[in-house]
Amino acid sequence: MSQSTELTVGQLAARSGVAVSALHFYEAKGLIRSRRTAGNQRRYTRDTLRRVAFIRASQRVGIPLRTIQHALSALPDGRTPNREDWARLSELWRAELDDRIRQLQRLRDGLTECIGCGCLSLNRCALANPGDVLASRGPGSRLVVTPEERAAGSREG
Repeated sequence: MSQSTELTVGQLAARSGVAVSALHFYEAKGLIRSRRTAGNQRRYTRDTLRRVAFIRASQRVGIPLRTIQHALSALPDGRTPNREDWARLSELWRAELDDRIRQLQRLRDGLTECIGCGCLSLNRCALANPGDVLASRGPGSRLVVTPEERAAGSREG
């Protein structure tokens, strides 16, 4: 690729709206690639702009970088995602996002009850002690609710 069609890290940052430090982070995580000049400066192909846009769009909808990295690494020859890739991946990620939405709605509903009460009483608080599962462990404070205790509390309540 000719040097005039490559982007410096500053140009990539300006065009993508992503900080240089974030681009360096993406590169360290294997999400984007650069080549190094004889002076050890990074140079990016222009399709890296689309790759960065894909990463940012995925992050905006709540997809973790590890999941994005896995999706990008599955593309043949490390190519940049296209419209069909986005459609396929967004369909795969839909169930995960729907689950997160349900979790956030439960959190919101519990928070509303908590704000109304204002006490954060460990024996009644739906956030700190859902289903009062800590009562079975005796008196005193309990800092950790195990997944098993949480599941048992949700079955009881």
